[in-house]
Amino acid sequence: METSTIHQADGGREEEWAESQQWAESQLGSGARLCARLTTWEQDHLPPGGFLKRRETHGPDTQTLGRHERSLAAAGACGCGPRREALHWLDFWLRPISTDLPVDLRVPRSAVSAVTELLAAHAVPYAVIVDDLQELLDEEKAEMLENQRKERSGGSFNFGAYHPLETIHSWMDSLVAQHPGLVSKQEIGRSYENRPMYVLKFSTGGNKRPAIWMDTGIHSREWVSQATGVWTANKIAADYGVDASVTSLLDTVDVYMLLLANPDGYAYTHSNNRMWRKTRSVNPGSPCRGVDPNRNWDAGFGGPGASSNPCSDSFHGRSAHSEVEVKNVVELIRSHGNFKAFISVHAYSQLLMYPYGYTCSNAPHQRELDSVGRAAVQKLSALHGTRYKVGSICNIIYQASGGSIDWSYNFGIKYSFAFELRDTGRYGFILPANQIIPTASETWLALKHIMEHVRDHPY
Repeated sequence: METSTIHQADGGREEEWAESQQWAESQLGSGARLCARLTTWEQDHLPPGGFLKRRETHGPDTQTLGRHERSLAAAGACGCGPRREALHWLDFWLRPISTDLPVDLRVPRSAVSAVTELLAAHAVPYAVIVDDLQELLDEEKAEMLENQRKERSGGSFNFGAYHPLETIHSWMDSLVAQHPGLVSKQEIGRSYENRPMYVLKFSTGGNKRPAIWMDTGIHSREWVSQATGVWTANKIAADYGVDASVTSLLDTVDVYMLLLANPDGYAYTHSNNRMWRKTRSVNPGSPCRGVDPNRNWDAGFGGPGASSNPCSDSFHGRSAHSEVEVKNVVELIRSHGNFKAFISVHAYSQLLMYPYGYTCSNAPHQRELDSVGRAAVQKLSALHGTRYKVGSICNIIYQASGGSIDWSYNFGIKYSFAFELRDTGRYGFILPANQIIPTASETWLALKHIMEHVRDHPY
């Protein structure tokens, strides 16, 4: 069995637990196969101070095989009292696909005994992947601080390091200054906490030419996504006039890149809670903040794979496009009117996906999208041998409603894709910085193939 990492999230999972337990009971009755992996730590819930303001002691990492939070629920379908309470604090990093595939979750140390007892009671095997998550977080933070010190002392921008929001904004200004005839920075609106949302536009002229959209970091804790976006933006600018393919591409189409699609969440991962996923909007009547910005789009909104619970990491929000970060992108795409590709970059799992997520029915252009995707991952794999899977969201992972590429596809943008970058769970969201450039460079080969296909197949 393949293994992964697990950590802990905030509470408010009663609604999801009830659904999971119903599923679990039915699966146990049918003799479903299950398997598990755990990570533990000492706090009873995710601390508001995160890894910057107070130390969390994380322990072993457990993984389960199952659907959503349901595989572990299946292992403890008969659990109650302390056992059931312990399961409220599990943070599922990798959403389950089926009872035959692994799920990555984070477990508070105080809940380890209860969780492992449930697993043992149902003969569910598990493996510890990360014995002390906090140690990884401390190493990540120390490395970032050392990199910042070097950059302040006159070193150039390090594309192989993670950077805070303000540093990325400053670097964007530098990129524009270095390539004034090619790159411009545009503010498309403000976030909930009034941070600017900047898009880098790569264009050699013309008004509303065919365009390609790319966003990174819609889920704030997926740091390799934002870092890959930064590297890619620099690559595009540097290769224009040097690489014939990039030159031809930008002489034909414009490229828009939103490097920080969830700026408030990203800032919060640096200041308070490294594991924060959602936006930072206030949910009236709930102590839990934020909306999953990739469940907030008007594409099967509120359907399967999205939660109505404000405390869930998959909370879809009050209504479609309720999140200003989503609304800003929607308004730009609509007003432009000539986007031909929409690419959203996430982490992790090593997947390249296309619509649909909110339904398992095939998209009208399924054959072409699948062909383009498979050719793209062949290019990607040729560099470092990294293996990706290709398919529709619903069929390759799980049904998920309200996603961005479903909305863009329904809006008429045929070439709509979503990447899930490295890895497959060894580090999960805490991918070491030394993997940024290998990840970005291989992803670029896939991105370029998609962009070239868009250029060569106008519609």
